[in-house]
Amino acid sequence: MNVFYEEDGAFKVGSILTDNTTSLQVESTHGKRSKIKAANVLLRFAQPGLTELMTHAEGIAADIDVEFLWECSPQEDFGFNELASEYFGHEPNPIEAAGTLIRLHSSPMHFYKKGKGRYKAAPPDALKSALASAEKKRLQAALQARYTNELIAFTLPPEFTDKLPHLLYKPDRNTIEVKALEAACTASHLSAAHLLQRCGAVPSTHSYHLQRFLFANFPHGTGFAEVDLADCADLPLAVDTAFSIDDATTTEIDDAFSVRELANGNWRIGVHIAAPSLGIMPGSPGDDIAIQRMSTIYMPGDKITMLPDSVVQAFTLSADKVCPSLSMYIEVDAETLDVLGTESRVERIHIVANLRHDTLEPLFNEDTLAAGDQDFLFATELTLLWKIAQKLEAMRGKSAENNTQQVDYNFHVENDRISISTRQRGSPIDKLVAELMIFVNSEWGKLLATHDVAGIYRTQSNGKVKMSTVPAPHQGLGVAQYLWSSSPLRRYIDFVNQRQIISLLREEPPAYKTNDTALFAIMRDFEAAYALYNEFQRNMERYWCLRWLLQENIQRTEALVLRENLVKLVNIPLTSRIPSLPELPPNTRVILEIGDIDLLDLNFNARFISKVEEEATAC
Repeated sequence: MNVFYEEDGAFKVGSILTDNTTSLQVESTHGKRSKIKAANVLLRFAQPGLTELMTHAEGIAADIDVEFLWECSPQEDFGFNELASEYFGHEPNPIEAAGTLIRLHSSPMHFYKKGKGRYKAAPPDALKSALASAEKKRLQAALQARYTNELIAFTLPPEFTDKLPHLLYKPDRNTIEVKALEAACTASHLSAAHLLQRCGAVPSTHSYHLQRFLFANFPHGTGFAEVDLADCADLPLAVDTAFSIDDATTTEIDDAFSVRELANGNWRIGVHIAAPSLGIMPGSPGDDIAIQRMSTIYMPGDKITMLPDSVVQAFTLSADKVCPSLSMYIEVDAETLDVLGTESRVERIHIVANLRHDTLEPLFNEDTLAAGDQDFLFATELTLLWKIAQKLEAMRGKSAENNTQQVDYNFHVENDRISISTRQRGSPIDKLVAELMIFVNSEWGKLLATHDVAGIYRTQSNGKVKMSTVPAPHQGLGVAQYLWSSSPLRRYIDFVNQRQIISLLREEPPAYKTNDTALFAIMRDFEAAYALYNEFQRNMERYWCLRWLLQENIQRTEALVLRENLVKLVNIPLTSRIPSLPELPPNTRVILEIGDIDLLDLNFNARFISKVEEEATAC
């Protein structure tokens, strides 16, 4: 005797070896013996054979019209034998009964299982919904397959065009587009970005990186709403006139300087800071814009400003304009250049010139200062400011020698071509501006602390720099307290601190009180945004360094070993790990052969050739 039974959701057949009433010992067609429960047996039959029954039953099941079977079925629960009798019009033989059961079991949309060998026909509405859902899935599967095949052939499906930002930067793995893209990536061994680039969906690698940043951080675009500004025309006009010193590309000019000899023979040095906080009130739409952005975002060839252009133009210290200013006047002894006192004012100042590094540095540098060759506009003022800067540096306990080892890199992008130039840090221009900024930021920090007005300070202890609402020493700068307040057009922390300083000078209630939770939130959000923006700037600088290698067709270049297998190229600020680099001490100069450059992943391959001295010896 043979049995047809269900086990683990599958139908099987076997020959009975032992029948123990509640259980059976059976042997399969392959000779495997199993113990099964008698309750799982659906049919007992002597003929046909095991293999023949399964083969013919599956054929019967395939031929049964499931729609007709559903129409023949009763509304209440039924056994498969009952429906087989109705369908075939006679008592079914084992093959017909098994075939009917297999068809019922394989049609879960039409028939709900209610027990061993028992089913119930699905209600018409439920069946209609299930069939529609199945058809939808079938069509989606077919569409997904088409997408995948087109992508593998490096053809962009037309339906992908308006979904590209999400596919590139924020893929939703529940969508068929992303499923198709992932399948195509697996088949082509390419990343999503590289595959879509091959399909022509990433025409510009520069745009790919920029749009990824904007997609994540500026989903509504980088434009500004209209901003109303408070009138600053009633501010007193300063007696002195001022000039600024900035890079050639600077449009947000935050600081300027004035120099005047007093009647007592001493010098009065003015440091004038743009004052946008005078025009933007706390909680106003303009303030909301600034607090959302927190900082101007820089990248080679472009920037995204913190403040709308209308605000920048109203408050930037441009030449031939009278501009609102938070000014600090420093009286300096004519002989010793010691600081005798300071006074801060809220006023308007006439800016007579914007001096630029590229034209000023050839005239004002260490060599011209040593030679006394100072025949140019503002030469006298700049020379005096340079001497005062050296004095201020000494007051901080710092060395008067320039750190000529540090180099700044300037990126200039024009017509999609990049030029990268170097500039030694610590030049007379740099030191002049830096020392005066350090001085006023320290003094204004002291002013707030003395009058118990809240501010956001930058502190340094044991080499760790952090922000704090509590004044504390900045060991690296050698000052008792230090806050950012000299770049209010570009950093919201400076903007907030300037607002606090001005309220103190005007004897008005400060916008933020001590331990104000809003102040802590600003500090937290600024640090997060500033870190994010700096990372973006570094990535874009890396991108343009790689573009420079391609543009200049650099095949071999020198590099400096930083540590282990990490090197930095000597001409540009580009670092990378070189697996083939042998163990060499830091600062060893080596020759590298440049290989493949990937502008999407921001990586390049390079191979170690030799140490520089070995190359020279070989020649």
